Amino acid sequence: MSSMNQEIESFKTPPTREVAPVPEVGSKAPVNPNLTFPSDKPTIIVFLRHCGCPFAEKTFKALTALSTTYKQVHFIAVSHSSPEATEHWVIEVGGNWDVEVVVDYERELYAQWGLGISNTWHVLSPVTLYNTIQLAKNEHIWNRPTESGNRWQKAGAFAVDLEGVVKWAKPAASADDMPDLDAALTALGIKLKPKPPPEVKTEGFL
Repeated sequence: MSSMNQEIESFKTPPTREVAPVPEVGSKAPVNPNLTFPSDKPTIIVFLRHCGCPFAEKTFKALTALSTTYKQVHFIAVSHSSPEATEHWVIEVGGNWDVEVVVDYERELYAQWGLGISNTWHVLSPVTLYNTIQLAKNEHIWNRPTESGNRWQKAGAFAVDLEGVVKWAKPAASADDMPDLDAALTALGIKLKPKPPPEVKTEGFL
């Protein structure tokens, strides 16, 4: 399939699934054999938008950075792109480090965690489009080719403790709504470590 056809496919409405309510904080996390949690660590799970989305890329990079810093937490990224497209994208964006990558091509897990199909405003609002441009301009994270996946699928993130209880839940309100992973760590009782100072930008000065 050509790149243009792949992009067109990503805008087609996917088959509908029965979507459960978003798990509430304090409730037991949904159980599925395709998404298991370790018994010795709490878990942060991020359900990504399609591979190629710049907001998915920024979120995934943030997740991988945390995975090397907070070894006492298990990190999972769930992709609904195909296994091949997911693997290719993960390599392109810098590797998965200590993040477990789960492919949910049929979007069964997304539906089980309350993440269904969005609408036009969710994906293409003026604010979202503006933030897409700003992300490219300020952080050089651009749209990549969409080899597989769907732009209408909602993203979200959750924190689950050792008892399998949801301690934090953040379904995305829009395509550019990225989760506050520090808040997820805090909800699990993890003490945040100091962050390195931001890079000094020299563009326009040298």
